Amino acid sequence: MNLFALLLWAAVIIGSVLLIVRLRADRADRGGHAHDLCESAFLIGGPPRVVDSALAALHADGRIAVGGPGIVVARPGAAPRDHVERAVLQELAAAPHGALHELRLAVMRSPAVQEIGDGLAARGLMVDPEARRTGRRDCLALAFGSFGLLVLSVVLSVGVDSGSYELPFAFKVAPVLFVGFLIALVCGAYNTGRATRGGRRAALAYQREHVYAPDAGHQVALHGLRAVPDEGLRTQLIAAARMPRPVMVRAGGTTRSSGSDAVVLTSLYWCAGTPGNGSGCGGGGGGGGTDSGYGGGSCAASACSGGSSGSSGSSGSSCSSSSSGGSSCSSSSSGGSSCGGGSSG
Repeated sequence: MNLFALLLWAAVIIGSVLLIVRLRADRADRGGHAHDLCESAFLIGGPPRVVDSALAALHADGRIAVGGPGIVVARPGAAPRDHVERAVLQELAAAPHGALHELRLAVMRSPAVQEIGDGLAARGLMVDPEARRTGRRDCLALAFGSFGLLVLSVVLSVGVDSGSYELPFAFKVAPVLFVGFLIALVCGAYNTGRATRGGRRAALAYQREHVYAPDAGHQVALHGLRAVPDEGLRTQLIAAARMPRPVMVRAGGTTRSSGSDAVVLTSLYWCAGTPGNGSGCGGGGGGGGTDSGYGGGSCAASACSGGSSGSSGSSGSSCSSSSSGGSSCSSSSSGGSSCGGGSSG
């Protein structure tokens, strides 16, 4: 029993340390900043915020019109100013009915928006979705393992009379199992945030620099749907954000939507998430501030606090995307929505 207790102590301590090291490495602060409006919107609210800011910018200068009940129409001669607006107009041209909620979902899942997350993750400002899934799995394994072993130790100790003053087995292992369970819960909460510490700092810096930007694109990107200047569009966007979305189920190399054909996984990479938790595409709820799953993730325990590392992963006015095509990001001014980059279609 004493040897088994020592092995449990060693296993829980090693597992907890490895989990903490992994989460800190995934969120290492490499510096950097948001190059433009689209990157800042992605850091604050993910794909929904990027698309909503593009729709607000297109509507503000009359390039699109939105009428009831949530029907979008492109004005003749409407021209995009960046790759996200180009994706909006392309999806709108291909949409059979021009429904606003379907247009939002289609643009969120487009390569033009998904590659923004790829570029931010490559520079250490966002946590790769696969790394978050792995971290969640490890946290669950440590939590369930610690709790299960704690219950098992109690069962093994019941009715055992060693005939000496030796402590029961449960008392020997309960402290480390309880601490392991607690560490798993705290690190699980820490793992929910998609933006790293450097990403949150970059988003805040961009907000300070453009807090007084008058255009609709910046206002929506920085403050959410509550900042849409047009009341009619604000009402339509809030309603579209609250509409239920299809549940996406990962399967091998594709992602399938319930009751529909398979869709290539690469176009849904940053939309994958637990259905209903607000962390995937289609969430947003119409509020302001930071959407769930993107700006959060601060850890209550110092053990899981993000570390800081070397120099900035990328600086200057260009950044490369991990997806095909590359992306050239120019700094946005307060005069408009500038997310310059190559469109992926």
